[in-house]
Amino acid sequence: MSTTVLASVLVLVTGIFWGIYWLPVRAIAELGLDGAWGTGAITLAGAIFLFPFMLANKKSIRDANFAGIASIALGGAAFAFYSIGFLYGKVALVVLLWFFSPVWSVLIAKYLLRWYVPKLRLIAIFVGLAGLFIMLGSDGKIPIPVNLGEWLAFFGGFIWAIAMAGMRLKSRVPPGPAAFVFAIGATITSFILAPFLEPAPTIAVSDLTILTVNVLLTGGIWWGASIATLMWAAVRLDPARVGILLMTEVIFGALTAALFAGENLSFSEMIGGFLVILCGLLEVWPTKMEIRRSHV
Repeated sequence: MSTTVLASVLVLVTGIFWGIYWLPVRAIAELGLDGAWGTGAITLAGAIFLFPFMLANKKSIRDANFAGIASIALGGAAFAFYSIGFLYGKVALVVLLWFFSPVWSVLIAKYLLRWYVPKLRLIAIFVGLAGLFIMLGSDGKIPIPVNLGEWLAFFGGFIWAIAMAGMRLKSRVPPGPAAFVFAIGATITSFILAPFLEPAPTIAVSDLTILTVNVLLTGGIWWGASIATLMWAAVRLDPARVGILLMTEVIFGALTAALFAGENLSFSEMIGGFLVILCGLLEVWPTKMEIRRSHV
């Protein structure tokens, strides 16, 4: 199997895995680690799993640009917002609000970084905003997030766009150590938020074993293996392919939420969600200038 095909398959599988991530998050909450406590435990488990990889490449951390390290940790903080959001909002809307982040990415590129932004990216902004207003303004509501889960995903996507810009410009950290820093950023964020969202957890002794197993598996699979895998694969593929393949997260998130949680989207929410997904595709789609550069 060629490197490109392998990387594509890994990104596709990563998208599927993150589409069903809400299931273990809610299961862990039901076992006693509610709110941000569960995400804190999951990400700490992921960091423990990744610690040997960080030790094996500690020189890369020591020599890394501080802004790059901070950007990776900020990305972890954004994912913590996303993870916690699943406990306070409808799964599909949380996922779609997270995928609104391409709008933030284009705005940051144009107005903060002063980069040239092709017309297709500007169109993506209008498509994404239209999708957001339709999705959140269903049933005549004011088109803003209506619960904590939606706000967490919305702000998480914004933070993720900032983190991505920093990682693209400043980070040269290998996948293993980068995933460790990512998980640590999420852990710190989660435990800072935890006391403000839910009281300290009380766990039944009979649930302790199954809870521990769930936390370790979720941390190891999602925050350890899948994040490190994605970081390895993403640098071997063009951004358009990565973005498109990761859209499987939206599909599997919506399908599993409908099947297992009875969370169905209204017609207007589906239309708005489709426009948000289209915005993401337009944001990563190669422009003529980028195609010309790739052949130089």
